[in-house]
Amino acid sequence: MIKAKTTAWWRATLALCLGSMLVFINLYAVQPLLPEMRTLYGVSTLVASLAMSVATLALAFSLLIYGPLSDAIGRGPLMRWSLLLVAAMTLALAWAPSMDSLLVLRGVQGLVLGGLPAVAIAWMGDEFEPEAMAPAVGLYIAANTLGGIGGRVIGGAIGEWQGLSVSFLVIGALTLVGVAIFWRLLPVARTFEPQAFDLRRALGGIAGHLGHPSLRLAYLFGGLNFLVFINQYSYITFRLAEAPFSLGPRWLGLLFLTYLGGTLGSTLSARVAARATAPGCMALGVVIMVTGSAITLLPSLPAIVVGLTVSAFGFFLAHATASGWVGREATTARGSATALYLVFYYLGASIGGAWMEPFWRWAQWPGVVLSSVLVLGATLFIALRLWWLRCRGREGKGAG
Repeated sequence: MIKAKTTAWWRATLALCLGSMLVFINLYAVQPLLPEMRTLYGVSTLVASLAMSVATLALAFSLLIYGPLSDAIGRGPLMRWSLLLVAAMTLALAWAPSMDSLLVLRGVQGLVLGGLPAVAIAWMGDEFEPEAMAPAVGLYIAANTLGGIGGRVIGGAIGEWQGLSVSFLVIGALTLVGVAIFWRLLPVARTFEPQAFDLRRALGGIAGHLGHPSLRLAYLFGGLNFLVFINQYSYITFRLAEAPFSLGPRWLGLLFLTYLGGTLGSTLSARVAARATAPGCMALGVVIMVTGSAITLLPSLPAIVVGLTVSAFGFFLAHATASGWVGREATTARGSATALYLVFYYLGASIGGAWMEPFWRWAQWPGVVLSSVLVLGATLFIALRLWWLRCRGREGKGAG
């Protein structure tokens, strides 16, 4: 087992962080370009936002396959080959002739994007000592945010300068370079023990995780929180592309630098959770998200930037804690357990547009904030419920 802060730990953590960045660069590069797509193809905000939703929905369903598959064939090969296919699909997007074809290619891309996030934390669980897990997960989630920032900034800047096709070509080329580095950096698994793939066993593992009260609540927590967070960013691009702000794709891409608040939140998650317990840290993250969402109601671009930064901090504080907690809580079929968390996570992202669109049409951005607060109220209740279950479990152990 790999000890914390050793050379092997840093090499493995760096490799997984790089892979995470590549995944999210490719997933989110289209987000600052949504208003441009709406204008270019003459579609509605809902159809334009499908460029995000289709990919996240396909990614969510692919995770149901990758988790059990990784338990059988190993995590490393799956991550390496899926990243290579991600690069190929991004290059193919450069030649998409219409919105329909772009959505089809994004769906296929979503299917291959799931190979790394489905199993990266499970790989850590297999190879790292328990005390090495929390800091590694925090850095890994921080890399998620950096990848999300990088994809949006690069996509927005190049998209405004040279158009969609060149943006995809540049990102695809950068991904190929990153994949080559990842391929070399990731250590060979030492403690992984493959299990022959058995559909009945895989379904039984999924059913077992869904039957676990705490895991089930954690899955709902992650999915509903991400429903709010990622779709807020989609709809804020529509708000800021219109008067009085009238921002272009380049400036909309820079808006996602507010994700740096999430980078800080994820890296601090282990320390906060150690003091407040994991469910307490999750609840704190939700309260911070509500606060940030409320700040964005102010009719000022600096205030909106501050609100998004605060919200990003709260979201990734909660997400890093919840995802790491799932990896520790699951005692069997760990790959399936962490993959199932991400299934709910990306399903939330996929349905968020349909949830927020009526609120957007009714009241524009204030309606989106209202729809967010309604969902965050539910996730706060879930976090408090997890805290109660944890306390009850401790009491039960003490009584025994």
